[in-house]
Amino acid sequence: MLNKGLRDEEKIRIDNVLKTLRTLVYVPYPLNNLEKEKIEDQLKEIGLNLETLSNQTNQELITLLMRLHFDWEHLEQFGDILIEFSKEENYNFTDKALAIYQFIQLESKVFSFGINTKIASAKAKK
Repeated sequence: MLNKGLRDEEKIRIDNVLKTLRTLVYVPYPLNNLEKEKIEDQLKEIGLNLETLSNQTNQELITLLMRLHFDWEHLEQFGDILIEFSKEENYNFTDKALAIYQFIQLESKVFSFGINTKIASAKAKK
């Protein structure tokens, strides 16, 4: 377990990576090579790249994100990024985002209408 100072630093680092990813993913499509490279660079900050993200099972991804100290909010944001990135024709991470949302709903022990709506929306996109 991380002490409070390290936990705060880790939270800030994850927040920064997710904010940058969000700005990179919410661009007009299709993504050009430079934009994909920037996304790859940000994913590397959390130990991923597009290939490993594609190849990991949903459970492996969730386990990795939990090991990286993602909290419920970070997990939700990452799921949102995956949904948005799935609009790119070469990638479909909707199943991974759905698994993340379902994990949050189950494990957080708090029912969230927002997460429930995202689960329904992700199921509809499958």
